[in-house]
Amino acid sequence: MKQFITTFAKFILCAFIMYCGILFVWGRTLSARFKPNLYYCVAAYGHTFSRLKEVKTKKNIDILFLGSSHAYRGFDTRIFEKNGYETFNLGSSAQTPMQTKILLKRYLEKLKPKLIIYEVYPATFTIDGVESGLDIISNDYNDLGSAKMALELNNIKIYNTFLYGTYIDFIDLNANYKEKRRKKYDNYIPGGFVERDMKITKIKTYNQSEWVFKENQLLHFEEIITYLKSEKIEVKLVYAPIPKSKYKSYTNRKEFDSIMKTHGEYINFNENPFLNDSLHYYDNDHLNQEGVTIFNQKLIELLKSKK
Repeated sequence: MKQFITTFAKFILCAFIMYCGILFVWGRTLSARFKPNLYYCVAAYGHTFSRLKEVKTKKNIDILFLGSSHAYRGFDTRIFEKNGYETFNLGSSAQTPMQTKILLKRYLEKLKPKLIIYEVYPATFTIDGVESGLDIISNDYNDLGSAKMALELNNIKIYNTFLYGTYIDFIDLNANYKEKRRKKYDNYIPGGFVERDMKITKIKTYNQSEWVFKENQLLHFEEIITYLKSEKIEVKLVYAPIPKSKYKSYTNRKEFDSIMKTHGEYINFNENPFLNDSLHYYDNDHLNQEGVTIFNQKLIELLKSKK
């Protein structure tokens, strides 16, 4: 029996090494359409690579922004700088609490923010986190936090991308990579903000629906709040503006508000609308630059009124 276990363990080890070798060759040589279960794409969208490269140069800031694309497209670091705040935007596309926790564990100690503004978009509590997980694995270094995330997500694309990403980290292949600041309609602004070319859009109408929150994402969120309290860092939870027609289509808005209010100071900028759906959005989710400016000024007024 002991001989069998030893032989089996050797077989598993050899198979794993062979699998990794094939994976690395597969990842380096084939185009994306031939590797549907491997998504390692540096600087694919949202300027995550630039943001996670720049954050390593920052320390001792006033405000740290966290959250989804509503964060990195919604909090303009230039506007806050003009008002005397040194900030950094650590948002990323479809960032769920699972990925927020990983980024905080990596960078909070160095950034030492006086205040965290955590953009809490309800939809990020309803998704598994695979999209954001792939984004973080591809654009940041991989550590034990990445491994734990891969195990929790239990997704073949995540596993493959994590193994491949760990190999890329080991040989330091991206050390000299530079992402273009200007990409199509987007412009990366130092501090983590992404400015979209000015545009307005026709907002859709929506049928009524409700968010179905995932228990594990709510648990990660609770752990984030507990962690920040233990670090004695002030946190403001902010539900950034979305088009009124979309916001009002959700029937359990009060339920989400109630969850947020039990975890700290919460500001829902959708309950007292000050933006125009026809003028201040570039798509059915995100503010255009005029909308961002108005929203940020409102937020700064609240921050200064509570000093």
